[in-house]
Amino acid sequence: MNVVETARDLATAFAERAEQHDREASFPKADFDDLRAAGLLGLMVPERLGGNGCDFATYARVAATLAEGSAATALVFNMHCSVTGALAATPDDLARAVGAPESFFAWRDRVLADAANGALYLVAMSERGAGSRFSAMTTAYEAEGDGWRVRGHKTFCSGAGHADAYAVVARNGDSVSQFLVPAGDGIRVEQTWDPLGMRATASNDVHLDVHVGRDALLGGVEGLALLLARVSPQWLVASYAAVYVGIARAAIACAATQLTERGLHGLPAVRARLGRADAATQAAWLATLDAASRVDAAPGDPATNRAVYRAKLLAGDTAADVAGSMLEACGTSATRRGNPLERLFRDARCGALQPATSDVCADWLGVAALGLDPDEEAAVPRW
Repeated sequence: MNVVETARDLATAFAERAEQHDREASFPKADFDDLRAAGLLGLMVPERLGGNGCDFATYARVAATLAEGSAATALVFNMHCSVTGALAATPDDLARAVGAPESFFAWRDRVLADAANGALYLVAMSERGAGSRFSAMTTAYEAEGDGWRVRGHKTFCSGAGHADAYAVVARNGDSVSQFLVPAGDGIRVEQTWDPLGMRATASNDVHLDVHVGRDALLGGVEGLALLLARVSPQWLVASYAAVYVGIARAAIACAATQLTERGLHGLPAVRARLGRADAATQAAWLATLDAASRVDAAPGDPATNRAVYRAKLLAGDTAADVAGSMLEACGTSATRRGNPLERLFRDARCGALQPATSDVCADWLGVAALGLDPDEEAAVPRW
């Protein structure tokens, strides 16, 4: 069985649990037990380290499929893959060129091998007042003994309290770096999560005051976070796109079932809504696949990065539009709590809001269309 077929089997079970976790805003632990048992936490890990060795395009197919069962589970899975995928996809020569010490490679391989064996890595990036803009963050780090002291307060940390380690963005003056911080002493989760959508991501706040070893610095070099966000934004931008395409697909399938059960499927206006939703969702999926294939073939290329932002913009906006249209087609009954279409509508609405937001993506693309540098010539820094 290939990984996409495995994801489809898992998505069926995820869908059965999704309503309860959404209602409780609770973390879907059983879903991640299933992902772990199926070996999918090693999706991006090279085969030599026990993983599946998949590329970005395969990740997109798996993430979209998982999202058809549970959008929140797929979104948290995306966070894990953004850590393992970035580590696995960075060529050794490039890492050495930016100054990574030789010790980094043995550490990286241990981290990836642990993921293949079931370790879950999540992301602690966003902050109140800064969002996902690295340059505006207040979480700080400094050298301390044989490693680093990291202090700060993160919000929207998907799966907080359930990770084996967190990828944390922190600053030291103008230097912005990332650390893989193990769970344990010095990390406190604050239960703050009661949102509109993506409730089962359990994205609570995280407070950090922790000492980590020197190897915890991702890349082994200070100041790489902004550079990597600008050069290879796929794990910060396009990885979300597949999840929201999956939500749009699920909304269409859910609406089709409900409309048929109620005998409304024969109405031309209803069929037209389904047809437009199908076309829009497929267009967003093709844009996502285009971005993914470019990432695999030419990561960091200007055309690749434009495709990355294009995919996120289209997927986020399309998911919200499609879910809204499907809700209207099904009528008031679909707005009741417990109706899966009502949950999908709320989850889909988050797509345009997650970084990079639809407005940021559109502006980035607009600056690029003018022949300017969208990372350097924006009124507000992207990162």
